[in-house]
Parts: sequence; C-alpha cells; structure tokens
Amino acid sequence: MTLNILFSARPNFWKKYEAPLPRALAEAGIDARVFQPGEVAAEDVDYIVFAPNGPVEDFAPFVKAKAALSLWAGVESVVGNETLQMPLARMVDTSLTEGMVEWVTGQVLRHHLGLDRHIVNPEHDWKFVIPPLARDRVVTVLGLGALGMACAEALVALNFRVRGWSRSAKEVAGVASFSGEDGLLAAVEGAEIVVLLLPDTPATENVMDARAFAAMAEGGFVINPGRGPLIDDAALLAALDSGQLAHATLDVFRQEPLPEGHTFWAHPKVTVTAHTASETRPWSASQAVAANILRAEAGEELVGLVDRGAGY
Repeated sequence: MTLNILFSARPNFWKKYEAPLPRALAEAGIDARVFQPGEVAAEDVDYIVFAPNGPVEDFAPFVKAKAALSLWAGVESVVGNETLQMPLARMVDTSLTEGMVEWVTGQVLRHHLGLDRHIVNPEHDWKFVIPPLARDRVVTVLGLGALGMACAEALVALNFRVRGWSRSAKEVAGVASFSGEDGLLAAVEGAEIVVLLLPDTPATENVMDARAFAAMAEGGFVINPGRGPLIDDAALLAALDSGQLAHATLDVFRQEPLPEGHTFWAHPKVTVTAHTASETRPWSASQAVAANILRAEAGEELVGLVDRGAGY
C-alpha cells in the first residue's frame, strides 16, 4: 500500500526537504508519496510531517492520519491545539543532539576557561589568570531529556562536576541528579555554570528567577539554548548588574528575532546568538521521520511521542 504523506511547512522548508525526505522514505523501504497542502485530499492523508508554523493549523479534517510528526524538537506552540487528536511526536534527531552537545560544551568551556578576557582585551593587558580544572567546577544542567542528557554526559566526559535536574527522577552515570520542585534549588545551589535545556511549559516558565540566581555561586554563568521563557529576564538583568552573575549566553528569547533596541543587545555581560545552538539537518531529520513511520506501521510507539499532559 502506498502511504500519502502531507508535508506542511513554510516554502523554504519544502525546498530543503523536497529531495531528502522522499529519498529517506525509499531507503527505509516505505512506499510513499509526499504532498504539499492542497495537493491531496485531507481524508487520504496517512501521516503529517509538519513545522508548527506551517500552513496546517486545523488537523481535524485528517481523519485517517495515524500520526503528526513535528520537524521541531519543541512542540509548545502546537501541543494545546485541540484539533490535533492523533499521536504527536517531536523531532528526535541525531544531528540535533550532536549540534546541541557541541554548542553547549563550547560555551561551557568558553566560560570555564575565561576566554572572553583574552578575546576582548583592547588594553593588551597580560592577563595571567589560571582557570580551575574541570573537576573543580560545578555545572548544572536543567532538563535531562534527550538533549540535556547528552550534554550532561559530554560534560561528565570532560571531567566537570555535573548536576542534573528534571521533573521526574533520572539516573545518568556521573551526574548528581535532582528532581521535583524541591530539588531545583538544590541543583543550582553553588553552581558556577547553569545550562537550561528544559521544554517551555507553564511549569517551567521563569524557572530561573531571582531566587535561583541568588542560589548560584557568585560570579556564575547562565547558558540558555533551551527556551526563552525559562528565564525571568528582569531577574537576570538584576543579577548581572549586581555582579551575582558574571555573564549570560542566550540563544533563545521570548520574542524572536530579538527586537532591535532590546536591553540584551547592548548589555556588556550578555552574549546573544540567533537561535542557532542546534538545528535539525534535513537529511538526518528525514531519516528520523522515515524511521518513525516504520515504527508506526509496525504498531510500535513513536520516538519522541508527546505527553499531552506534561506538554512535551
């Protein structure tokens, strides 16, 4: 049987996936045709591959569709869509994970080694500062999902003293794990670097607030490649201005692109990157989609299946 797969995303996405997605399906042994919105009747669609900002917002007409497979790791903008009643899977992609691990470890090492003092040194000061060893530096990773766990494991391999926090208890080799509301402050207490990799849900909004910043080691660093609402922006600026925090490296924001004139752009203790910490690569994302369709056709649980109650 030939499967009808609807691809719903902005035109620039289709250009990227037009070749690799059919190729990945064929290589996986899936007999399928890929359509864009308007090219196939809704009642004939078997699977929907979509970006949450794409043209399909009403999923109700797709009465035969077996699953909606997101091209994004974050599903906060679609998980509450009442028309989306079919199984929903977020993107779990090897290149997404690898890219995040590389970005996070790079930023952690940047702050751990104090590289900024040498990169920005207009006075040409001979700054003889010996950084501590990784084994003497506490790094806390908030969020131990696929991305957070991979980053925590990479930091353990670099010999950092790694803590992790998640909604429910997780066991990660070499990581001191905390969970639940009571475990949050314990996880950040005395931490010199905090990495945020939590999903955006009502329960995680402003998880890093004034109390959490105050619990960190004085002169600590915050790295956020997760979601903008995880941080109370006003509390972050106050912590930076008081010296409680030395620097914040932010890749995600409440409004993107970050508006011109926003305080973060000009703040001397803030580094802004343009939501580039990790990105799905069309070739590997297409392979992940094909693998999930194979699982669904075999009656197996989808990789990245979203828990509607938890919001991710």
